[in-house]
Amino acid sequence: MMVARKFTIRGMVQGVGFRFFAQRAAARHQVLGYVRNLPDGRVESLAEGDASAVEDFKNDLTAGPIYSKVTEIEEIVLEPSGLYSSFRIER
Repeated sequence: MMVARKFTIRGMVQGVGFRFFAQRAAARHQVLGYVRNLPDGRVESLAEGDASAVEDFKNDLTAGPIYSKVTEIEEIVLEPSGLYSSFRIER
């Protein structure tokens, strides 16, 4: 079953390669969508894909790259849009 989730990640998540980590995790789990830095220091990611793949992606985001420290991850359930053909880093 296809699902969509928007994740907002708090903690030390900017300046530590988090977006590139998320892009590699998305490729590994075959998840589509985007990741971007927010002006307030958080990172936002939208993920669409198979339910188990999106859950595995979320688990990777929760762990983060080696120099990050995730303190909170907010998850919003969305309807899959089918608009994404890849996973990209937005600026």
